[in-house]
Amino acid sequence: MSQKIEGSLPAAMRPAVAPVGSRISPAGAERSRPVEASAAGDSLRLTGEAAGLQVLQRELSSAPAVDPARVQAIREALEAGTYKVDPDAIASRMLALDDQLGA
Repeated sequence: MSQKIEGSLPAAMRPAVAPVGSRISPAGAERSRPVEASAAGDSLRLTGEAAGLQVLQRELSSAPAVDPARVQAIREALEAGTYKVDPDAIASRMLALDDQLGA
């Protein structure tokens, strides 16, 4: 027994599909550039906080991930046996991070 269903789904049940020709980035695409408006009538206004975050992101992306001078200083202290570990400082920073994460 088979039945044929004709017609279309109500709007609330239709899947959300982007129109053909829309500008959607594929998964894994580079997203560091600001989003551009897709039509002349579209506009976007960033809050001061969002603009500040964009500036911070640009600064962090151009900064080196490792400070070579600091690495060398620690390496020399380790080789000389003068590197000191402060367990209280480590514990307090771990607790502060835990508080920030709200765990």
